[in-house]
Amino acid sequence: MKKDIKKIMSNSPTNNSATCYSTPLRGAGGLSPFGGQGFTSTFVPLPIENIDTDQIIPARFLKATTRDGFGKNLFRDWRYENNDETKPKPDFVLNKPEYKGEILVAGKNFGSGSSREHAAWALLDYGFRVIVSSFFADIFKNNALNNGVLPVVVTDEFLQKIFQQPNATTLTVNLQEQTITIDATGESEKFDISNYKKTCLLNGYDDIDFLLSVKEDIEAFESPLNPPKGDLEKNYKY
Repeated sequence: MKKDIKKIMSNSPTNNSATCYSTPLRGAGGLSPFGGQGFTSTFVPLPIENIDTDQIIPARFLKATTRDGFGKNLFRDWRYENNDETKPKPDFVLNKPEYKGEILVAGKNFGSGSSREHAAWALLDYGFRVIVSSFFADIFKNNALNNGVLPVVVTDEFLQKIFQQPNATTLTVNLQEQTITIDATGESEKFDISNYKKTCLLNGYDDIDFLLSVKEDIEAFESPLNPPKGDLEKNYKY
């Protein structure tokens, strides 16, 4: 199937449908495809503004170079007394059994601070596939997308409506249609995402996987620019 590479690679937000290929690759990124027809889950509310990456994953845990194992240290200083795993803080939301799900809903300006990619690793390793907020720091947003975590930007008003829902309420995120819905009320909003990142998430691609998926198209595009060696020798002097 011929793919419109220029359109897919565009980083401008779009509401156009992205392509979901029938056989997702699992390459260096090892990402899981995101459900195109709708992703439904209960959510974990964290109504705190200006959550920076040092709060998401403290700097002392940045020595590892793989993504595995960061989830246990997500919000470490907020979860435990004196960094002691045997003393969880009962008032922190991740320590409350009634709150669970694969969607984290956070206050405005999530992911500010340093550019550490480990913040996205920790959220994914803990089990979050979607983060909802009314604003994300740009670098964090890109890191999340590159690691298979979908940042969904909603209005401040819609964010407050989510926070007002009881803990059993589910949210449905439809990546193909670029909508997020509060299932209990039916209220919904559109969100933006670049067509390229949308395609990658739908198929479980990292950047390398995507390039491999369009290898034939790239070769076809480049072929007029790379004539056979004989033509080069005829047309150019070395």
